[in-house]
Amino acid sequence: MTRPLIGAALLATTALTATSALAQDVTLTIESWRNDDLTLWQDKIIPAFEASHPGIKINFTPSAPAEYNAVLNSKLDAGSAGDLITCRPFDASLALYDGGKLADLTDLEAMANFSDVAKSAWQTDDGSATFCVPMASVIHGFIYNKEAFEELGIEPPTTVDEFFAVLDTIKEDGTYIPMAMGTNDQWEAATMGYQNIGPNYWKGEVGRLALIKGEQKLTDEGWVEPYRQLAKWKDYLGDGFEAQTYPDSQNLFTLGRAAIYPAGSWEISGFNTQADFEMGAFPPPVVNADDTCYISDHTDIAIGLNAASPNADAARTFLNWVGSEEFASLYANALPGFFSLSSYDVAMEDPLAQEFVSWRGKCESTIRSTYQILSRGTPNLENETWNASAQVIKGAESPEDAAKRLQDGLASWYEPQQ
Repeated sequence: MTRPLIGAALLATTALTATSALAQDVTLTIESWRNDDLTLWQDKIIPAFEASHPGIKINFTPSAPAEYNAVLNSKLDAGSAGDLITCRPFDASLALYDGGKLADLTDLEAMANFSDVAKSAWQTDDGSATFCVPMASVIHGFIYNKEAFEELGIEPPTTVDEFFAVLDTIKEDGTYIPMAMGTNDQWEAATMGYQNIGPNYWKGEVGRLALIKGEQKLTDEGWVEPYRQLAKWKDYLGDGFEAQTYPDSQNLFTLGRAAIYPAGSWEISGFNTQADFEMGAFPPPVVNADDTCYISDHTDIAIGLNAASPNADAARTFLNWVGSEEFASLYANALPGFFSLSSYDVAMEDPLAQEFVSWRGKCESTIRSTYQILSRGTPNLENETWNASAQVIKGAESPEDAAKRLQDGLASWYEPQQ
């Protein structure tokens, strides 16, 4: 009669052991290229999640932005990548999904909180699968030193003519460098230059989608004219801009030596900490005062699940929280300038962030023209646009020659442009 009791005791012990194992904390590791927001994750985001999800711990382990893709790919190939993968928009993440590195999250409950447009940067071309939870977009424009503008008696410009008149006034006064931007790192020339002002010329999504369909070419006026505008920037960037790095430009502006900074809204957090003057922002100037304005409201960052993660259930719990209203408000206000892509109405506390996001109500939104489909081949249109923008600003290449070089490169591999 004792044998069944021993068996029952063994079963009970086994059950207790299993329960104990399940009760142990699961630690999820997040891979990211955003190494500048590490303290915000550690001080605000992670504690908020862990407080409401006992049993799941979060470890945020960012890489340097320029090294992220290579580091992540090598980790994924080696099987050593974290459970959660911060996703760049469009093709880089799509390639990871197509390669079996990111899990399909289409059925994740929180996906209902995002529009098709918000999810489009992390979907298959046909929209049948979504593989990252959208976190935020960034908006392009110009940040300016309000005190400098008041000193010089100038107002934020709304048209291109007013823009150059403002730059001329600042240059003639001589107290400030008119604009802080260099060409050494190249990407700023494209991201804060060409992709910032360009949508007003190629008409945002109309031009971007026409380029993908092969209905427009990079040698069309709407794509060449932004380069002509960039070529004029050379006279306003200060001595030695050719060797000026991205951090150099940031420092010139936050130290009060430059009046205007061609920007993305991602700068807000850092600038708030570093600048001791009041800042304002204005959207890319239009050609004529009554023209429709367009802004680059770029789907920037999302987070997905490593398909090989041994902690998929816990990771999906975290991803559902990322899609919640609590996260949307926390992230957008902890990182002002990274605007929620969720359908929740998120109130912004930072005045500069409020200014940027207000443009959504006045202008048509688009995304960077090179990110979807058009940078899948060689030469890579995104990287080529970096180089062309820098060369045009330096005066080393004409707008027309740069446009032709990019068009020839795209047409060499992209069938709709042939």
